[in-house]
Amino acid sequence: MHAFAQLLDSLIYTRSRNAKLKLIGDYLRSTPDPDRGWAMAALTGDLDIPGVKPAVIRGLIEERVDPVLYRMSRDFVGDSAETIALLWPAPVLPEKPEPLSVGKVIDRLMHLSRSEAPAALAQMLDVLDAEERFALLKMATGALRVGVSARLAKQALADAFGIDVDAVEEVWHGIEAPYASLFAWAEGRGEQPTADNVPVFRPFMLAHPLEDLRVDLADYAAEWKWDGIRVQIVHLAGETRLYSRTGDDVTRAFPDVASAFAEHGVVDGELLVRGEAQGGTLDEGGGAASFNALQQRLGRKVVSAKMLEEAPAFVRLYDILFDGAEDLRALPWHARRARLESFVPRLDPDRFDVSALIEAADFTELEGIRAGARDAAIEGVMLKRRDAPYVPGRRAGLWYKWKRDPLTADCVMMYAQRGNGRRSSFYSDYTFGCWTEDGELLPVGKAYSGITDEELKQLDKFVRNNTVNRFGPVREVEKTLVLEVAFDSIHESKRHKSCVAMRFPRIARIRTDKPAAEADTLAALQRLVT
Repeated sequence: MHAFAQLLDSLIYTRSRNAKLKLIGDYLRSTPDPDRGWAMAALTGDLDIPGVKPAVIRGLIEERVDPVLYRMSRDFVGDSAETIALLWPAPVLPEKPEPLSVGKVIDRLMHLSRSEAPAALAQMLDVLDAEERFALLKMATGALRVGVSARLAKQALADAFGIDVDAVEEVWHGIEAPYASLFAWAEGRGEQPTADNVPVFRPFMLAHPLEDLRVDLADYAAEWKWDGIRVQIVHLAGETRLYSRTGDDVTRAFPDVASAFAEHGVVDGELLVRGEAQGGTLDEGGGAASFNALQQRLGRKVVSAKMLEEAPAFVRLYDILFDGAEDLRALPWHARRARLESFVPRLDPDRFDVSALIEAADFTELEGIRAGARDAAIEGVMLKRRDAPYVPGRRAGLWYKWKRDPLTADCVMMYAQRGNGRRSSFYSDYTFGCWTEDGELLPVGKAYSGITDEELKQLDKFVRNNTVNRFGPVREVEKTLVLEVAFDSIHESKRHKSCVAMRFPRIARIRTDKPAAEADTLAALQRLVT
């Protein structure tokens, strides 16, 4: 555990991407199996220990220290694992315990029931030092937050052993942790793993923001960017799986889509749901509800018959990677588009359609079309180079995303809470509201992004100097500061007192020039609901 704990500690305090790659690579080369494989599972978010959940860990620490002390410390530190690692009262042991390895820890916890796991975890925490306890708790809960994406961890593995990262991605989801066959291939001790007869995830092709660039529509095709979740559908050997953009298997949440896709192949599209209020048919390009409707089904392991009926899912297809066993990714976009259009008629028309291309004579005309798009399910425009192959990741000049301009509202800060990680010492999460006709301020959203470090310090100072009430880690502030909030769209919501929910809210600027009484009204926001 010591080496893994040191790795996590170093990653937390390292911002350089190249330095992170080297740290992970050095660890993987010097660490034996299965420890390095389990470490990779933790870094990529593929480790799940069913018997250990945050509530279990919280219960363990509150049995050993004053719960009030723990909660106050947690509020100050901003991270549960770090707080518990520091507060844990390790007993005096009669003799020095045998060091715990990552492999031994995982093997033990994975084979215990939910009732047995807490006691075993406590025994491990007793024999570890604070740094190792932190690593164990982070690994056990799957919430590392060390500034390492799954892609970066796989890139580090590829760099460390001189193999192709795309080849790693190609088979990653077909190999179970701790990835012994993958490391055997990487070290030249085994054959390269393949994805034969396994419906594995292939990395998505991603887009760069368009920003101020103008492109020639003779070279680029334009289509709508739909506001759902990007999915890849794979059918192979009689099995269908749906994967999210991060490679998570979301098949169980969308059995209606999975059961309708029985053609051997791999397609890429946007998962949406259809609602009566939106009307339209798939053939007409309509029928897509807002993201808020889709959100009701995300993350569910079991979907009720009522939900399947009220929020039926469908996929608007963008691209095709495999037609049968034929790999189409090396073909130019226009050839893949033709293959996709010939593939879709084989699918259930109630569950699948093709994202329509936008007809525009030139970029100026496209600007006008984009500016007029306020459909609830449209997030913007995609621009795809007509001769581009389907390649994983973001490659310059091939795909661009051109999001529609955000909506904005002037809102009043109401509450603030400390952030996580390097923001744990600052009040960086802000709840804001708008005025009702009766002069009441109702919360309409929460945001923590969009501000610079200097603005963060300014807002943190305001919170500390203007606190009027405290609710655990949350501070209520004087209703005097106006924040201009940008958001992609706004939808009706029965879960909120204001009856509205913002999509991707972020702080656009601090309006110290505007009195709180002149902030926007709830009625003004409701007029923007799509």
